[in-house]
Amino acid sequence: MRLPVSHISLRNFRRFGIIAVLLSFASEGMLAQVESSVDTTLIRIGEEIQYTIEVSADTTDLVLFPEGQSFAPLETIESYKTDTLRQDARYRLVKKYGLTQFDSGAYTIPSQRVFINDIAYPTDSVAVEVRDVAVDTTQQKMFTIKPAVEVKNPPIDWKKWLLWIGLVALILGGIAYLFYRKKKKEAEKEVVLEPYEEAMVSLHSLDQSNWLKEGNSKTYYSQLTEIVKRYLDREVDDRAQESTTDELIFRLQMHKDAGELDLDTATLKKLDAVLKRADLVKFAKFKQLEGQAKADRSTVEEVINETKAAIPEPTEEELRENEAYLEALQKQRKRKRWIYGISGVAGLLLLGGIVYGSIKGFDSLRDIFFSNVTKELAEGRWVRSEYGTPAIIIETPDVLVRQDASLPEGSQAGISNIDMFSFGDFRHFYTSVSTVQFAGQQEFDLDAAVEGSLQELERKGATNLLAKKESFSTEKGITGVKAYGEFNFVTENGKELPIPLAYEILTFSQANGMQQVMIVYPTNETYAEAIKERIINSVELEVLETQTQ
Repeated sequence: MRLPVSHISLRNFRRFGIIAVLLSFASEGMLAQVESSVDTTLIRIGEEIQYTIEVSADTTDLVLFPEGQSFAPLETIESYKTDTLRQDARYRLVKKYGLTQFDSGAYTIPSQRVFINDIAYPTDSVAVEVRDVAVDTTQQKMFTIKPAVEVKNPPIDWKKWLLWIGLVALILGGIAYLFYRKKKKEAEKEVVLEPYEEAMVSLHSLDQSNWLKEGNSKTYYSQLTEIVKRYLDREVDDRAQESTTDELIFRLQMHKDAGELDLDTATLKKLDAVLKRADLVKFAKFKQLEGQAKADRSTVEEVINETKAAIPEPTEEELRENEAYLEALQKQRKRKRWIYGISGVAGLLLLGGIVYGSIKGFDSLRDIFFSNVTKELAEGRWVRSEYGTPAIIIETPDVLVRQDASLPEGSQAGISNIDMFSFGDFRHFYTSVSTVQFAGQQEFDLDAAVEGSLQELERKGATNLLAKKESFSTEKGITGVKAYGEFNFVTENGKELPIPLAYEILTFSQANGMQQVMIVYPTNETYAEAIKERIINSVELEVLETQTQ
């Protein structure tokens, strides 16, 4: 459902509603000519005079506009890009120059020569006046020269410091992560000794220690029991290191009874005696003589040797299972390294994003990672140009492109020309400009034009269209009607856009013509509202001799 804009007569709607929305269009041909004009003949020092040369020529003609400082005594501050409009088999070329003067007085813009196929066409000279900027010195207070003042240290820019701290943290975190990975790779490259070889190397290192000479029996026996338990843990029982002496001897006896360990009972008794003496030294602070300690060391070596001989050789199936286990363990370790690495990088990126977002804003952070069409339009180079007849002068993010269409039967009566130019699409940002020129003075119903434009939006897929209406005036005082509101949009494939669209339509009526500007954009676009305001504020109109307000 759509809220009604106003009551519209059926007769006026049929006559003018279609005109405002079709906006299709071929331009009429113009007579070959060279014309010049200025936007003003009176400026203050340093202000800009916009000098315009319009040429109507055939599409095959070679047209050369004046370049350089050919406007002396006025200075050329900018030569604007030539605007080309195609009208049937001819071109309408519009060239603008920005001129100024920094000395007051009366000046004459000299006649300029435009060459068309090597034939010079002179323009008219124009008299202009440059006035001083008025300064009333009687009202301006005069002050003595102030003495030099020592400036205190400026306040600390915490946002800037936080940004630099965040960047430094990211760099240091990256270096630390690379160092960690390097160390881990080096550790992985180290050769892992077999259980028996590891035990023999550890016993040899224990022999080289000075624990017994220094009277430190506790440390000596702690390392001795650690060596034998670690060997048994890797070769016989994976719970050996966490077991007490009685539990370990019991579990070894179980392995012996199950036929998994062909070990003599005497060997188990010797191991039991060594471990119990070690418990006395470690927990009861019992001082053991150096001779007994060395004897216990030899006993441990004998137990390891006898255990190695008592372990049955693994079957082929056990070897395959062990190989598969080692391969799975290696994959698991590799997977963990990837998880740790990705988590570290993600954490650093998250930290950097939080720091940047807290300083610059999270909308700015989003625009960095995701392309924002409206931001590119807002910050790009805009174009100011004239479109249609009677012309609409407007500034847009890009050049509006002429659209071709045809009027339906029965609507051509009284119309001499109709034009439409547009840019963009409803999903991002859409702008259109349309003009209608009548064959003679006619009354035009603005409400009918607005209603026709809204019905055209509905025809293109607008639903739930809300319409509000108010008067609108340009900076030069030309009045018209502004319609605005929101609607939902259904695409050609039947899908509705998740975000409502906002629109604004400016419609102006003159005795010999109608001019209209339409803007449509998503309501959630951050920069769209600013783009719309800039376009609306730039609108100026070509005023015909007689205007109906």
